[in-house]
Amino acid sequence: MWTKTQQMQAKAASNWPVPLIDYLVVAGGGGGGKKGGGGGAGGYQTSTLSVALGSALTVTVGAGGAGSTTTSRGTSGSNSVFSSITSTGGGGGGSDFASDQAGGSGGSGGGAAGGGYGTGSGGSATSGQGNAGASNIPSSPYNGGGGGGAGAAGSTNGNGGNGSASSISGSSVTYAGGGGGGGDVAPSGTGGTGGGGAGAVGGGSSVAGTANTGGGGGGGGNASNGSAGGSGVVIISTSQAAASTTGSPTVTTSGGRTFYTFTSSGTITF
Repeated sequence: MWTKTQQMQAKAASNWPVPLIDYLVVAGGGGGGKKGGGGGAGGYQTSTLSVALGSALTVTVGAGGAGSTTTSRGTSGSNSVFSSITSTGGGGGGSDFASDQAGGSGGSGGGAAGGGYGTGSGGSATSGQGNAGASNIPSSPYNGGGGGGAGAAGSTNGNGGNGSASSISGSSVTYAGGGGGGGDVAPSGTGGTGGGGAGAVGGGSSVAGTANTGGGGGGGGNASNGSAGGSGVVIISTSQAAASTTGSPTVTTSGGRTFYTFTSSGTITF
């Protein structure tokens, strides 16, 4: 909330009224683990922000984390940023090796690897951005836990947590689903709604998180690698068209509002 003094100062500088911007900021999803857990979804934040006229606002779209091909857990996703809002990249899924069995923390947490080394814990989530990844099954069939999603935690049976729907672009789209955990035997974990990739069974292939959803990558089976998380997205909706942008956002209009969808980094100035 702007004080009266701040409003008078802004008016004197021709920076009033201040535009109110609706935003959705989704970070990159975490990569799935080798013989492991599903990647956590990228952090999901949506609200309204007041911005000053004439200032270039930073937009950063986070990349998805790489799936694990080694004994290390999947790589965490990268943060996405709009102005003062930062969404945290999803945590990587754990790999079925004693050193990195636990899921990584992030916007949503990665799932733990399969239970060959006992019980592993899911990664924790960032408050207000997502949900935790799941622990594993420490006995047969030794499946990895699902990665957390924006709308729900991952599950110990390997399913990724579902994402959350947003209508900021003018239609309802679900983002930030958790990746499914891999397993020794069928069924493997399904990816959460909102771009989460499915886990693998045995030597089969896991599925990457969907680009520009922030979905977590699927975990590998008992003889396969994890897959990458999906890249994030930044969407801005406003009744006042921007003066300029960089980074080539997709621009659409509907119902008196203009929508800017950034799938790569740039700036926006009002």
